[in-house]
Amino acid sequence: MKALVYQGPGKKSLEERPIPKLAAPTDAIVKMTRTTICGTDLHILKGDVPTCEPGRILGHEGVGVVQQVGTAVSSFKSGDRVLISCISSCGKCDYCRRGMYSHCSTGGWILGNKIDGTQAEYVRIPHAETSLYPIPAGADEEALVMLSDILPTGFECGVLNGKVQPGSTVAIVGAGPIGLAALLTAQFYAPAQIIMIDLDPNRLEVAGGFGATACIDSGHDDPVAAVMKLTEQKGVDCAIEAVGVPATFELCEALVAPGGVIANVGVHGVKADLHLEQLWDRNIAITTRLVDTVSTPMLLKTVRAGRIDPARLITHRFQLEDVAGAYDTFSRAADTHALKVIIEVS
Repeated sequence: MKALVYQGPGKKSLEERPIPKLAAPTDAIVKMTRTTICGTDLHILKGDVPTCEPGRILGHEGVGVVQQVGTAVSSFKSGDRVLISCISSCGKCDYCRRGMYSHCSTGGWILGNKIDGTQAEYVRIPHAETSLYPIPAGADEEALVMLSDILPTGFECGVLNGKVQPGSTVAIVGAGPIGLAALLTAQFYAPAQIIMIDLDPNRLEVAGGFGATACIDSGHDDPVAAVMKLTEQKGVDCAIEAVGVPATFELCEALVAPGGVIANVGVHGVKADLHLEQLWDRNIAITTRLVDTVSTPMLLKTVRAGRIDPARLITHRFQLEDVAGAYDTFSRAADTHALKVIIEVS
């Protein structure tokens, strides 16, 4: 089969690899039909994720068709169309029982990180019973690819951790796919303001169409001064960091109001300064989280009901044979206006 393989920082290649086989009774083998690229894949290629070693097949998102299941799998059978969760969970360990699937003792974020992932023609899914979701008949499978990771990530790590409430003020720093997913799902709670901050005018224009009440181009305007003007010099109740670089985390520190929350979503590869000399007396909370995907069933229902349309995040489509072109397009988003790319697997 064809698969995209990580070869070390800055290096990747499309290779021929053996089709994976069942390794445990709880496994399933899924033939991929559509996958995508995540910002986390770019962090891997930068060398920010040391748990991902050279030789690993990348990718942790997508949809496909079950080809084979282990003897312990009863909820799925060959021919079933499934959504693959970016998080593999056994459903039984202490962390899973607490809803912290991302820290599953035998799972978590392992696809495309510690085990081979989804940017391939076939993938082995551990703990298939609790790591796959059936695709409803007639569903838009491209749209559902967004439910593998970015929608639950933006919702759980940003909106839920940030304690977004009716009438609250929210700033989302970073209008990429994760920031836009947080924007879409924050509207479940009817905040009074959702302020998007980014350097990319195109992404800010998209954010305005997705429901942002204000968009700030931090390349031209002082985002702190602009947010303070919008919030009567108070700052925001929730600042969501959706980039993963020191400057954006430190910007969130400057934006948060007394009693507010900084919800970190971004993947950080280097240290960021915590300005306790400014924050020690402000009653704020700082949250971190890796997505647990506990919200995926709910998000599936909202998509089926038409409450949100994640297909709006898709801007480009490629075949697996041109996965290098997909990465080039995704990594140069300011030039290509890319949000999420769909990679079709024939």
